[in-house]
Amino acid sequence: MVQRFARAWLLLAISLAFAGFAQGAETVSGASPSPTINRVVARGELIVGTTGSMPPLNMTTRDGDLIGLDIDLARVIAAAMEVELVAKTMPFADLLPALEAGKVDIVISGMTITPSRNRKWAFVGPYFVSGKSIVAKRAAVASVKKPTDLNVPEMTLAALNGSTSAAFVEKLLPRAKLVTVKDYDEGVSLVLEDRVSALVADQPICQVSVLRHKDRGLVTLKDTLSYEPLGVALPPNDPLLVNWVQNVLSGFTASGELDQLRKRWFEETDWLAKLP
Repeated sequence: MVQRFARAWLLLAISLAFAGFAQGAETVSGASPSPTINRVVARGELIVGTTGSMPPLNMTTRDGDLIGLDIDLARVIAAAMEVELVAKTMPFADLLPALEAGKVDIVISGMTITPSRNRKWAFVGPYFVSGKSIVAKRAAVASVKKPTDLNVPEMTLAALNGSTSAAFVEKLLPRAKLVTVKDYDEGVSLVLEDRVSALVADQPICQVSVLRHKDRGLVTLKDTLSYEPLGVALPPNDPLLVNWVQNVLSGFTASGELDQLRKRWFEETDWLAKLP
């Protein structure tokens, strides 16, 4: 109880410190040089784009609540801005277009920082480092040691539409057949129904998929097949917002709170009971 109380005060201190930073960044007229911060503060809400279907990063409970590492991180950023958090769920492929159109203020949804994405959008992070893995029904498929072991015509691989997993298959496994899915539940279902050989996804998602269907014979890899740094996606041409979010993330990391959240969502499993 004492430790939890101390962490609560630490979070409050971080929020107050960065609220003061935001106020200090205001001009004489009271407006911030950041158009995004101006919009968020005027609205009183930070709209964050996420899929709500990438456990343990972000997921929807059977009661319709959003939980996960991404959601907790979004709450920290909203609290530091002294505004309410509004999480808007949508398919993964729609997230960056929504950011470009101004439908969301930022995106936190297990999104890998890649050179191609970073040419068009700003990123802060990584707040978590993952890597590609697979979920398969057959142990022989899941025992691969390197990506090229999957690069055969007999392999049909599912991957999230618009994701680095889909790009991973297209670039490194061109001989395998790619099937894109709208979310990971659909991908796992295809594996369970023997309609694809495996689902390619980030390692935490693969591990959780195996846990959620522990009686269905699913397996995953022990080691990852790639390096995937996950970051917060931000609008371009807003350097103050990038600096502000980076400072919030740096403070949250230095306080040890980010490590606590990682342990909460990646080492504990009680939250699994809340999922549909």
